[in-house]
Amino acid sequence: MGVDQEQAGRTIRCLVAKVGLDGHDRGAHVISRAFRDAGFEVIYSGLHRAPEEIVQATVQEDVDVLGISILSGAHDTLIPEIIDGLEEYDAFEDTLILVGGIIPDEDEDELLELGVSKVFGPGASMDEMIQFVRENAPERE
Repeated sequence: MGVDQEQAGRTIRCLVAKVGLDGHDRGAHVISRAFRDAGFEVIYSGLHRAPEEIVQATVQEDVDVLGISILSGAHDTLIPEIIDGLEEYDAFEDTLILVGGIIPDEDEDELLELGVSKVFGPGASMDEMIQFVRENAPERE
């Protein structure tokens, strides 16, 4: 990690995912647009995806970054299911996992311990997110 992969000649692939019953996707669309404008390849999952669907899309699309947008409060159940699924497919180590949305401060450390790389709350800077992805996306051959 740590290499700006776009400068190394490879486009960073991202999946922006909406998991569970959360029906608010404006933020996910804003993130998707910002990532595209930054030169990333972006796939958007659409609303109401099950954790298994997110895992399958992550694996099948061979993404570098999984950005999970969640506002429903079910992050403590859904995020571990996604991480477990990625581990089953040996995709966990090769995927930068970001979580955005409404995550209580007391839950953030637990998500980081599970393997989430960064939690971005309301008002997070797009520039900060883009820079974090550029600096931390896994290197691939």
